[in-house]
Amino acid sequence: ILMIFSKLSEEDMQEENTTKNKEVLVNKEILVSPLKGDVVALSEVKDAAFSSGALGKGVAIIPAEGRIYAPADGTIEMLFDTMHAVSMTTSEGVELLIHLGIDTVALKGEHFTAYKGNGDSVKKGELLIEADLDAIKEAGYDVITPVVVCNTSDYQAVETVTDQEVEPGDTVLILNK
Repeated sequence: ILMIFSKLSEEDMQEENTTKNKEVLVNKEILVSPLKGDVVALSEVKDAAFSSGALGKGVAIIPAEGRIYAPADGTIEMLFDTMHAVSMTTSEGVELLIHLGIDTVALKGEHFTAYKGNGDSVKKGELLIEADLDAIKEAGYDVITPVVVCNTSDYQAVETVTDQEVEPGDTVLILNK
């Protein structure tokens, strides 16, 4: 009888742990890298609006190539006319800003090609923007790319994955509801 009780207790505990794990997953939103490169802390960006966290928490990526992909399913809220930045809302309600380079707005769209526009629905992994990184660097601009959660206050915590090389689709942000 004691063995049967022990087995039931173990099964009940496993079921309870599975339920707890499901709850944790439900309360987390995982966002992936929109580009290939090296992930660094947002504080390393040489622009106070980003490095101070004033625009929200996130990461910065030093791009290895100039293709920006949708980091989640969602809607393009604003593709800047200069194509250097895009804001989107994921299907889970995360408001993201992806900003390719610092002060690259001054290029007025030169060296950028956009594949999606305002109001477009996108799927995770779809190509959003291409940029000629070499031309942007030759023009004197830093190509570090902040990826910021603009509605940070909607989350208890925004965990970042930094100091590693990433491919599009690798986890870079974990948001806890």
